[in-house]
Amino acid sequence: MIDTTEEPNFRIFLDCISTPLIERCTSASNPNTSKRKTRKAKAGRKTAIKPLSKEIDAEETKINDAAELAEFIEYIALEIFTHLPSDLRTLSYITYTHDPSLQRKYPSLHPLDFETSTLLTDSLPPSISDSLQTYSLLPPCIALSSFLHTPLSTYFSHILSPPPTPQALRAVTTACELCDRDWIPLTYHHLIPKFVHAKVLKRGWHTEEELNNVAWLCRACHSFVHRVAGHEELAREYYTVELLGEREDVQKFVDWVGRVRWKSR
Repeated sequence: MIDTTEEPNFRIFLDCISTPLIERCTSASNPNTSKRKTRKAKAGRKTAIKPLSKEIDAEETKINDAAELAEFIEYIALEIFTHLPSDLRTLSYITYTHDPSLQRKYPSLHPLDFETSTLLTDSLPPSISDSLQTYSLLPPCIALSSFLHTPLSTYFSHILSPPPTPQALRAVTTACELCDRDWIPLTYHHLIPKFVHAKVLKRGWHTEEELNNVAWLCRACHSFVHRVAGHEELAREYYTVELLGEREDVQKFVDWVGRVRWKSR
């Protein structure tokens, strides 16, 4: 169990670890997936968490799948988090920047290097890998250290980033603009990706004033959007939240991920 001083950081880590697990349970990265059609998931073990499919029509099935996934995410997040060093479970921007001993002990947290993340994952019990593999969430060819590097990196990046200014806080939306979940951290999505700004202006797709339009999305929705459409497609066809919400695959995902809810602690 975790104590009250660790609870805020655990909630952040829970959100960070949920993103890759949700990605593994969806089929958006499948090259055969389009915004109009998808194949039904093949039948597997009865105990396996089923990938999200746009062909799922049974409401009850979707609820059960999301509930099962949410329960597993909380379990695995707690297992990993409680096996991290105690000073990393209560770490914050202020404590790290004002404690030279912590900086000497952990010099490569933000950005997190692979050596540090490997040292952290090597101390985890084998049951974590076993659980992930049982639910087909960790392919046998991928090491646990590689799988956990991104969520750990995101966790440390979040807690070690300077706090936003009061003005910025006032401008932040309180809920994900796609799935409406309001109890998890939000990230900003450039509706017109920066990578294509020069091309956008050259082709006259949008004005310069529109380039910095953003949407506040949870990590799961943000990741999904970038998996179903490339930068140029987003800039040309899905440059507003409303246009994103009209996609069938986005609607299906938003409906599904909105049911992935953590239990009150």
